[in-house]
Amino acid sequence: MARVPLFFWGLTALVGVLWFVSDSLWVSPFAYFPFRSVFVQFSGILAVVMMAVALVLALRLRSLERWVGGLDKVYRLHKWLGIGSLVLATLHWWWAKGTKWMVGWGWLEKPAGKAAGQQLTGLEAWFRGQRGLAETLGEWAFYAAAVLIVLALVKAFPYHLFRKTHKLLAVAFLPLAWHSFILMKFDYWAAPIGWLTQFAVVAGSIAAVLLLLGWPGKVRKVPGEVVSVTRYPELRVFEFLVRVDQGWSVHNPGQFAFITSDAAEGPHPYTIASDWNPETRCLKFVVKELGDHTRRASHRICEGMSVTLEGPYGSFDFEDDCRTQIWVGAGIGITPFIARMGRLASKPDNRTIYLFHPTADVSEEALAKLRADAEAAGVNLVIRCSCTEGRLTPEEIRDAVPDWQGASLWFCGPVGMARTLFNEFRRWGLPARRMHREFFEMR
Repeated sequence: MARVPLFFWGLTALVGVLWFVSDSLWVSPFAYFPFRSVFVQFSGILAVVMMAVALVLALRLRSLERWVGGLDKVYRLHKWLGIGSLVLATLHWWWAKGTKWMVGWGWLEKPAGKAAGQQLTGLEAWFRGQRGLAETLGEWAFYAAAVLIVLALVKAFPYHLFRKTHKLLAVAFLPLAWHSFILMKFDYWAAPIGWLTQFAVVAGSIAAVLLLLGWPGKVRKVPGEVVSVTRYPELRVFEFLVRVDQGWSVHNPGQFAFITSDAAEGPHPYTIASDWNPETRCLKFVVKELGDHTRRASHRICEGMSVTLEGPYGSFDFEDDCRTQIWVGAGIGITPFIARMGRLASKPDNRTIYLFHPTADVSEEALAKLRADAEAAGVNLVIRCSCTEGRLTPEEIRDAVPDWQGASLWFCGPVGMARTLFNEFRRWGLPARRMHREFFEMR
């Protein structure tokens, strides 16, 4: 779970180290304008590197998924790199643009210009001639990117509009890449920080073009047909089975797939709630109406509908060396555990497993199915209806598991509950490497 901050701060540290190998942020004697000169370069380089890496992550490459620990973690890192690049780009913009405004307002006095030096020639002269265009393109691309990133962070912004507008960030990156390419200090081209920037600009530009062409996931897409739909109105949940064509990779319990049921809305991630059965070739999905997309999908998805699946993705696979596992599936977060119980029913692994299912909504039909799945898999099930029995606490989970010190903890559910649960178990001495979480929010 710690891989996301590790990668984020590791990238920041890499840029920082290469920067200080090539230059410094300290100017002596310290003065506003000399510091502005180096900080504008540093913040601009770090911002464009973060944005380039975020675009590469959006390609959904298998190798990156393995390194980061699952596509849910990849998207979380993508999100924080986007936020980081926005913060840095805003600082870069203010120190570049705001300084000129403050000089105009009389708040700062610009130092006298240097006397004309040696006439620039060759490549350096060409770069100097492109500065005006690069500054203008970069400024307007920054405004566009800032609006698009903020919209992506607003949960009230409809998913189908988010998907379309977020793709425009790939367009915005191209002029930002040109801006960085031209305005990076010419001396850096022969320094480590310049090499990293050049690589990031090229990699990010290639990723941007591939994203605009719709390349991600193309090789992992297969057609399917919805063969049944079951609705649980009291839970605001619907369950559907999809029969997939040849070409679907065998998935593991806990993984998810992107499903396109409406070309206008595009793909949306759903956790697979069943083990793989090569005879039926059917995948089960259990979906709660949590947002605008899932509310529309609950009315749109019907028996006989053709859909497109992409996947499988994810590393929430329950594989570890612990003989006792604690599972916590809160609300609709129960879905990966349903899939795992399906496999254990046919292929027991002799672990002792405790499954806690806190839920605010109750359907006796759905709970009866869950109890039957747990009994078939040999899983100790605890159901907690929070509306009548109160919230499930970390202390109650700990006290219900005799060997909790030697167990691993697997959680899927709301962010706040995950934070509380993991903080408490960490405080009680459970190693972080034995705590696993599925981030089912992709924006």
